[in-house]
Amino acid sequence: MALPKVCGIETEYGIVVRGADNNPVTASSLLINAYLADTARERDRIGWDFEDEQPANDARGFSLEHSMAPEVETTLVNAVLTNGARFYVDHAHPEISTPEVRTAREAVVWDRGADEIVRRAMIAAKSMLPEGAEIVIHKNNSDGKGNSYGCHENYLVERDLPFGRLTRQITPHFVTRQIFTGAGKVGCELLGRSAADVPYQLTQRADFFEEEIGLETTLKRPIVNTRDEPHADPLKYRRLHVIVGDANMSEVATYLKVGTTAIVLAMIDDDELGDDWSLGHPVPAIRQISHDPTLTQTVQLADGRRATALEIQWGLFERARKYEQSHGLEAVDEAVGADVLDRWEYVLTGLERDPDSVAHQVDWVAKRRLVTGYAERHGVEPGSNKLKAIDLQYHDMRPERCLALRAGLETMVSSAEATAAMTQPPTSTRAYFRGRCLDKFAADIVAANWDSMVFDVGRDPLRRVPMMEPLRGTADHVATLIDESNTARELLDRLGGTSTT
Repeated sequence: MALPKVCGIETEYGIVVRGADNNPVTASSLLINAYLADTARERDRIGWDFEDEQPANDARGFSLEHSMAPEVETTLVNAVLTNGARFYVDHAHPEISTPEVRTAREAVVWDRGADEIVRRAMIAAKSMLPEGAEIVIHKNNSDGKGNSYGCHENYLVERDLPFGRLTRQITPHFVTRQIFTGAGKVGCELLGRSAADVPYQLTQRADFFEEEIGLETTLKRPIVNTRDEPHADPLKYRRLHVIVGDANMSEVATYLKVGTTAIVLAMIDDDELGDDWSLGHPVPAIRQISHDPTLTQTVQLADGRRATALEIQWGLFERARKYEQSHGLEAVDEAVGADVLDRWEYVLTGLERDPDSVAHQVDWVAKRRLVTGYAERHGVEPGSNKLKAIDLQYHDMRPERCLALRAGLETMVSSAEATAAMTQPPTSTRAYFRGRCLDKFAADIVAANWDSMVFDVGRDPLRRVPMMEPLRGTADHVATLIDESNTARELLDRLGGTSTT
């Protein structure tokens, strides 16, 4: 039976300072500090615990120490929030890693919460800048100058799952899901291709992938990343670190991105997917598909056949329907999984018949309508700076400037849910324990990370509480315990006789 697909999203936001020093590292630090000060959490700031970080471990059985993040990055702003998330500076960008969640629906809620945190941080930062200056954040993936930054996903998978089969079977989905997850892009940043060759494409990330499989995330980016850093019991689990997706403004696109991937992974877990759609040349294919908004481009399969991205997605969907009947969808939550399948079918049908019919759900379609409309009204040539400005403004996190908010996108998360997700953790994973402890006992916490927390309650030595099981430490397990503990010392004493985390 497939493992529950605990998941999360990491978003690196684009950042620019207008009217003041535009150093991105300084600006990112200022942004995060402003948010902490504005929410009165500055005094309770909890540092990130790097002790168990091992980004150089490769799932193929070796380690590449040179791939580790520069040491200086461990000294940059790195805050753990009461919603269980991490807000920090990464590669000169502000990044929010959402708390671990149990379903794709929860992933959308806490992704929206992250966006609202960024919006509040931009407002708070104005008081720390010269008069008239401001920090502007974009939820996109390219600065248009050859630099790309990521929106990563993470999924819990079994350690026993053969990694070779996992990579082989997940690759067709990663390459073709962009037809409904792509955020859209004016022009092309692939060497040797111009805006005349590619005036508009499906995804902001396709131009930047150079390998099928690999450990890197910023150079020679692979379609399947091999980082073996489970942030959980390493004997039982892997964390599939997915770097091939766009940052979505559409909530439905985020939902489908996470939901369909979780279902495909569940099928792989149970060895129910097969190799019918294995690709012959994945790297050229991801670009060919992105560069063709008509969705008619075929790519070569490993067995010599050719198929469009739509045909491959229909094949994966049909296999998922059969899997639902034979195995159920408990790994992704039955109700959420059924809804994902319905929406998956709806969006594929719409893309097949008329892509404009799903402009309310698919970012690249919604953005294309804005770009095309402006170009036709004003006679603007493909790839012009004016069209690139519209592209960028689609992702502007300032509500009064954001074109995505005016594009008629369907929403799934209420304003109240998004606001709550800024400060409250999900109840369905160990993030609940982390967030509640940070909210109630911050003065007694020295450091935290995904799989442990370090307490100082006046005893020697410090007390590390391991959280190696992502589905322990939930509200069902520890809510009463936390509620009834008046101090961190009392909580730890009571935890000493339990296995809740």
